[in-house]
Amino acid sequence: MTIPEPVGVTDEQASVDTTVHRFTVLTVNTHKGFTALNRRFILPELREAVRSVSADVVFLQEVHGTHEQHPKRYDNWPVVPQYEFLADTLWPQFAYGRNAVYPAGDHGNALLSKFQIVRHENLDVSISGHENRGLLHCVLRMPGDGPEVHAICVHLGLRESHRNAQLKLLARRLRELSDDAPVIIAGDFNDWRQRADALLTPHGLREVFAEQHGKPARSFPARLPVLRLDRIYVRNLKATLARVLTTRPWSHLSDHAPLSVEIEL
Repeated sequence: MTIPEPVGVTDEQASVDTTVHRFTVLTVNTHKGFTALNRRFILPELREAVRSVSADVVFLQEVHGTHEQHPKRYDNWPVVPQYEFLADTLWPQFAYGRNAVYPAGDHGNALLSKFQIVRHENLDVSISGHENRGLLHCVLRMPGDGPEVHAICVHLGLRESHRNAQLKLLARRLRELSDDAPVIIAGDFNDWRQRADALLTPHGLREVFAEQHGKPARSFPARLPVLRLDRIYVRNLKATLARVLTTRPWSHLSDHAPLSVEIEL
């Protein structure tokens, strides 16, 4: 069942009428605002690092919506949901897909955008009795006469059989879109065996790091990336300048290294 999720606008939204031909995408697993092994709460530092990239669209995984206990434990816990705190005044639009719900709160995926989010849906791809997972599908209206862009934020399961089932559900969603629709899919695929391509490339998707560098990016663990867990796929778009952000401060802000890419319409 799909649950309607928050979508919002910050107070200082700016109107941009000029047609956009190029924009930057960032994807980062926020680890709920904590360093690896949950040793320190670093969401304020993470916000400054995300702002420094000046990305136009940010895909977030493992971001808190609410938590009842953490504000009592951490003096700098934000009074707004983590995705809204990260959006601040730089990303006027944001959407949240609530995946995991527990007595103390919830977490899931989020999308921050400088472009209008005209609609969004959180697709439940959880495997019964296991981890709660979702695909946050947002449709962005580009300024001027640009096309609508489909942005899907992904966080897949830890078991390969679960990921395969979730990728098939993602492929089903892709079949529902028009063949010429621009699509960006980004996030934590947990695909350390690099099996996702077999299910996604038949639907016209290209992984941008594999296309530019020969293989998906090494992104985990952040301090010394070995595993290729995080991905950015595109369809009907050109991707350039694919980068893995592994230097400080990124190497000390999460257990995953963020990925950045420039998109051309």
